[in-house]
Amino acid sequence: MPKNLTEALNLIEKCERHGADFIEVRLDCLTDLKGLKEIAGCTRTPLIATIRPLKCGGKFSGEDEERVEILLDVASSGFEYADVELDLSGLKIVVENLRAWGIKPIISFHDFERTPKSGELRRILKSEVEAGADVCKIVTTAQSLRDNLTLLQFLYDESGKAKIVCFAMGPLGKPSRLLSPIYGGYFTIASLERGMETAVGQMTIEEMKVAYKALGVM
Repeated sequence: MPKNLTEALNLIEKCERHGADFIEVRLDCLTDLKGLKEIAGCTRTPLIATIRPLKCGGKFSGEDEERVEILLDVASSGFEYADVELDLSGLKIVVENLRAWGIKPIISFHDFERTPKSGELRRILKSEVEAGADVCKIVTTAQSLRDNLTLLQFLYDESGKAKIVCFAMGPLGKPSRLLSPIYGGYFTIASLERGMETAVGQMTIEEMKVAYKALGVM
């Protein structure tokens, strides 16, 4: 979560050196948003713009209307994806506006307490698809190792129907973070380095690459 333009550009450069397939730029903490076009123009790696509110574990304390305005500015700046929450007021209109600017909406759902059962996960996925998601993101919290199996089975069953990002947060959710792309997940999320995690349970990109090589899938 960079605090200024210079830091954002430096972090993106580091991501490129690590070979990231996507780069999520957390805009929660940026004190000045005037450099969005410069951020978007500094790399060919697809950029994801995310502004998480406090209720979703982010740092943005403003109103949703202000967040939407920023995301539309992002769309006109050259980012490829924008992440918006499933419970955002007026979601369908926001998605339509993002698409009109040529940006792909990632519609996300977060459960910070538990991992829902498969039936509920399918209902959440259906809601995201109906809202116009290009990528459907469902992130839960693992209370047991069995929760990882629930999510991986869900991915295996449903990934042919949509682009899905799905894993669990928390120390017990690491298996789903690592294995989700193998079971059909569109991508998974890693931190750039130790100490730079944006959620509990994130592994670093290098740790994940080492694990994938050991598994023979990279």
